[in-house]
Amino acid sequence: MTQKTPITVARGDGIGPEIMDATLAILSAAGARIEIEEIEIGEKVYLRGNPAGIEPSAYESLRRTKVFLKAPITTPQGGGFKSLNVTTRKAFGLYANVRPCVSYHPFVPTKHPVLDLVIIRENEEDLYAGIEHRQTQQVYQCLKLITRPGCEKIVRYAFEYARLHGRKKVTCFTKDNIMKLTDGLFHKVFDEIAAEYPDLENEHWIVDIGAAKLADTPENFDVIVMPNLYGDILSDVAAQIAGSVGLAGSANIGDQCAMFEAIHGSAPKYAGKNMANPSGLFLGAVMMLVHIGQPDVAELCHNAWLRTIEDGVHTQDIRRPDDPTPPVGTREFAEAVIARLGKRPEKLKAVSYKQAPPQRLNISAAKAASTVQAKTTIGVDVFLHWDKGTADDLGAALSPLAGPEFQLQMLSNRGMKVWPKGQPETFCTDHWRCRFVGAKEGTEVRHTDIIALLSRVAAAGFDFIKTENLCAFDGVPGFSAAQGG
Repeated sequence: MTQKTPITVARGDGIGPEIMDATLAILSAAGARIEIEEIEIGEKVYLRGNPAGIEPSAYESLRRTKVFLKAPITTPQGGGFKSLNVTTRKAFGLYANVRPCVSYHPFVPTKHPVLDLVIIRENEEDLYAGIEHRQTQQVYQCLKLITRPGCEKIVRYAFEYARLHGRKKVTCFTKDNIMKLTDGLFHKVFDEIAAEYPDLENEHWIVDIGAAKLADTPENFDVIVMPNLYGDILSDVAAQIAGSVGLAGSANIGDQCAMFEAIHGSAPKYAGKNMANPSGLFLGAVMMLVHIGQPDVAELCHNAWLRTIEDGVHTQDIRRPDDPTPPVGTREFAEAVIARLGKRPEKLKAVSYKQAPPQRLNISAAKAASTVQAKTTIGVDVFLHWDKGTADDLGAALSPLAGPEFQLQMLSNRGMKVWPKGQPETFCTDHWRCRFVGAKEGTEVRHTDIIALLSRVAAAGFDFIKTENLCAFDGVPGFSAAQGG
């Protein structure tokens, strides 16, 4: 008897239970060699008072199985509830989000009949670190965190994935013309690692024009690697222009564990109506079967699904407006796929997983050399909550507080320099960045000097919110200049 692979299954919220039932019915009929452990996640767990949406006992199941097939969940509105997807990805180191996007012309309506690309999204960092603060009456902040190890792992994964899957080109999207340090690091690492793969084409696009090109001529792309937020947004765009977000599955891959899911949400307004398309979760499950070493079952399931699409058995979301055939429900669609197990598509391209490459690439250690650089603190940005006057008033009040160790170099508001010699038209809020640098610019300052400065600022009645030390690495400033200064 062939040994079964244990997997953890969560039925989720909204349409989740229905599409999970449909998916598991197909896998069972196809002879998937899996042993299911079920856990409860999502809205009910949140409302029991658990802000993470998952119980500690569920984590134990994931540690045992290391494979998670997850239906969509509903995160309650309001403060205090954290995204379960983000929590799971970060807790288990699922750094690579892999989202294939394929058009099924002419059977599913699309303006892009030859679209066939894969978006590989960094999964743990960027703005999805979820570090946010309200700092003043008017200003909120979200921290964007990008690390060199995180960039190295996801970029190398993208190139390895492209090579293993016979892809020809890897494209990077960033916004490093504006975010020169964070997105600049992602782009720099991409260029470094691309040089190690001369057999693959590589290119970089600024994300806004890259997104426009993706929406217009997606056939020009093959594998696209992006930081977290851009990848989240643009993988939905790519899936939708391919035919429907409802057709897209995704894999979240780490060194130890993996999670498979649909890219869409829980759609509670359709819950219990037998209307939802199970294809996204099902195709995520196909990726799971390849991952756990069952490419034979994955191929059987996927080709039966393609034949079902080809035969015009469609749920409401992908049905052509002029199609006289009525749409089928969730259960009926699954039954149609089961009835076609063993069949292959006649017009769509059949898939073959018999020689499927390993999905777990085990890129646990960054391979690009990282040299330790000499770090020197040369100043400090002090952020104030202040609404007592103009930038000139604030500059005049703060300059004497610099003391012998510092000089007040500039003030900015929402990133724009407003002192000295700011523009009178610039709109200012109650949130000010006050940049103090060493009395001799570029010289090292001590932590005790910064503490003394803050003491003087506080004694003068100013409300400082936070500080950011200004550091140079091998003499190169590790911080951005203000806009306009």
